[in-house]
Amino acid sequence: MAIDTRAGIARLSPRDRRIVAAIAVLTLLRFGLGVYLPLSFDEAYYWLWSKHLAASYYDHPPAIAYAIRAGTMILGDTSIGVRLVPLLLSVVASWCVWRAGEMLLGDEHAAALACLYFNLTLMVAVETMAATPDAPALETAALLLFTLAKLVQTGDGRWWIAIGVAGGLCLLSKYTGFFLGAGVLFWLIASAEGRRWLPTFWPYAGGVLAVLIFSPVIAWNAAHDWISFKFQFGRVASGGLTARFFGEFFLAQAALASPFILVLGVAGFTRASRIGRAAPPVVLCAALMWPAVVYFLVHATHDRVQGNWPSFLFPAFALLAAYASHQIWTGRIARPTISATRMLAIPVAALMLVFVYAQAFFGFVHTRDPIGRLTAFGMEPVISAVRDTAAAQGAQAVITTSYATTSWLAFYLKPRMPVVQINEDFRWLSAPRADPALADGPLLFVTAQGEKTMPVVASRFAQIRHVGEIDRRRKGVLIERYDLYRVTGFRGGTLGRAP
Repeated sequence: MAIDTRAGIARLSPRDRRIVAAIAVLTLLRFGLGVYLPLSFDEAYYWLWSKHLAASYYDHPPAIAYAIRAGTMILGDTSIGVRLVPLLLSVVASWCVWRAGEMLLGDEHAAALACLYFNLTLMVAVETMAATPDAPALETAALLLFTLAKLVQTGDGRWWIAIGVAGGLCLLSKYTGFFLGAGVLFWLIASAEGRRWLPTFWPYAGGVLAVLIFSPVIAWNAAHDWISFKFQFGRVASGGLTARFFGEFFLAQAALASPFILVLGVAGFTRASRIGRAAPPVVLCAALMWPAVVYFLVHATHDRVQGNWPSFLFPAFALLAAYASHQIWTGRIARPTISATRMLAIPVAALMLVFVYAQAFFGFVHTRDPIGRLTAFGMEPVISAVRDTAAAQGAQAVITTSYATTSWLAFYLKPRMPVVQINEDFRWLSAPRADPALADGPLLFVTAQGEKTMPVVASRFAQIRHVGEIDRRRKGVLIERYDLYRVTGFRGGTLGRAP
């Protein structure tokens, strides 16, 4: 991995070479986990998107579908094929963070620390390994930070064109790209370094280019009753005022960033937000984060902020953590508690990451852990039971009422047979409708939700008969139980889509 294209790794100091080695180990572990772990149901869901490419989808813009399609064209429909492009882009993102740190922090070792902090966080380790929209969102955010750093370093307005491209790619990855766009606008208005660009042509050209890149998503939404925009932006005003989600939000970020890197990042964010007192280049990192930070804090007053939502902020956050760390190292921050935080940040984050990797690889803690629950551990006997029961019942297709079950069965069931989700057409608008002839014979209904899904199936079929059940387990621990039903007597209408 070329960290400094002008000097190369050989010109780095011994301590920075050790950091390069540590980052290389972390990257290899991430690739190893990508090969070993079965898919999460979300990854299998996005894999189904990749089989029917479109300009956008119900949940998110299309970048992850195209990334998965590229990876599976190279390595096939395997876990590593699905995850290949996000994993490769994580290396590019690390390079962008290092180079942006060098330009904005003005110190090679601080840049090296920023890249190490970035790779040590559980957020980055998970989100750049998993093939979900957070992967390209985080990785394009690192690219955006790099292009902005080049603008600050060179003062060359042509970098606004690259900024526009990076911003457009952020928007194609996840709608959280709008927060980064708002952060760039905030920097333009709030900082003297940014305001000097306002009378020029360049930032407007970059903004127009970003919108043009994003325009296929707008056109798709316009053609589908703005379904994706309604779903995502409808969350803004949901729920009544409550304080219960604040603690949950901070605990999640402490786990995903690691506690001491989080403290350093908050310290750096606070210090860099003091426009006029902080070094001008680093003000950019705080400005990029402010719109999203305000939104997440407001959102937490009325609803849950999912732990992964701030992932796109981690490139800038890592730089701010390194900024605080460097300020401590050079004596500009002399508080003993913050100094202790600097010493503990790397070992504690490394220990947390080692524990998570060990649990992912070996499952040594025999409990219903999130890794086992969210990924397809224990699906082999479920797949075998579904395949054998379908054959015994003469079923030519499987039906489900859950996108998670649909996605896992579609990915792992071999030889392949149609898997039809009968109640959520909006998730699969680019997929073809199921062959109507399938409804003439018996179908196998597979569910992990028990009786809760019966009304949906009963509204579509006259006869429903329980024909089996099978447990999904990891290391003997029950994760969930699947019930199998033979259904006949289709009541008419459309069966659903067969993604």
